[in-house]
Amino acid sequence: MSHFENLQLQDLRVGREEAWLEIAINRPAKRNALREQTASELLAVLERAESDPGVRAVLLHGAQGVFCAGVDTEAFRVDENGPFEQWRARLTSRRISRLYASLPNFTKPLIAAVDGYALGGGFELALMCDLIVASKDAIFGLTEVKLGMLPGGGGTATLARVVGRAQAKRLIWTGARFDGTKAFEMGIAAELADAGASLEAARRLAAEIVRNAPLPVMFSKALIDRSADLSARNAWLQEGDLSFALSFSQDRQEGLAAFKEKRSPSFKGR
Repeated sequence: MSHFENLQLQDLRVGREEAWLEIAINRPAKRNALREQTASELLAVLERAESDPGVRAVLLHGAQGVFCAGVDTEAFRVDENGPFEQWRARLTSRRISRLYASLPNFTKPLIAAVDGYALGGGFELALMCDLIVASKDAIFGLTEVKLGMLPGGGGTATLARVVGRAQAKRLIWTGARFDGTKAFEMGIAAELADAGASLEAARRLAAEIVRNAPLPVMFSKALIDRSADLSARNAWLQEGDLSFALSFSQDRQEGLAAFKEKRSPSFKGR
C-alpha cells in the first residue's frame, strides 16, 4: 500500500489484495454518487496504479452494498459564469468528464463489482470498465431521460457496442431499470454472482487474471478495445505485430520454460 498510503482520500477506500488493487467508492449517504472530489481521487489512484508494476488489475466497487447511483445532482448546477464557461470547464477542467475520457486509456484490467444500484453515470462508469461482475440483485439503468437529460459519460456508445443499437435505444429512451440477471443475459455483465457477492466473485476472477503474463493481457486489452474502430484486416495486422513483439519478451521465454519443466511460471511483465 506504500504507493497509495500518502493520498488524502475523502470519497474512496483503497486496499491492496495480492497483485491487484481494490477501490471502493465510499459516499454511502449519497448512494456513492460521483462528485468532482470523487472523480479527482479516482484519477489520482488510477494514475498510481498504472505506474505500479505490482498492480496487475484493479477492482472497483461501492461501499455498503451500492455500486454508484450516478452523478451527484450538485454537479448539474448551472455555473454562475454562464453556459460558455461551463462548456469550457467540461472540456478542460471538469474532473468527472476527465475521468470518463481517461478510462479507455487505462492499460490494466479494470473490473467493476456491482451490487445494488448502478444508475446513470454509475452505470456508465461500470460500462467503461473492462468487465462487470454483477450480483443478481444489482440494478442497472441509464435513467437520464426521466430527468430531462441524456447519458453524458459515454453511455450511448458503450451500451450500443455491447447490446446493439436497438436494445441501447430501447433502454435509454425508456430509462428502464433491470437486474443483474438481465445484465448477464444481455452480455453487459461478464459474470453473475449471488446477491451481495459480486466483490468475492470479482476477486476470484482477478486472481485468475493476475496469474498470467501481464504484457499479453495488456496488449490483448488494447487490441480488443481498438478493433471496433478498425477494419478486420487492420485489426489482424495489429494483432500479428503485437504477437510477434512478445516473441522477444522475457515472460514468453519463462512461460515456455515453465511449460516444458511442468512448473508454474513466474511472470515479471518484461
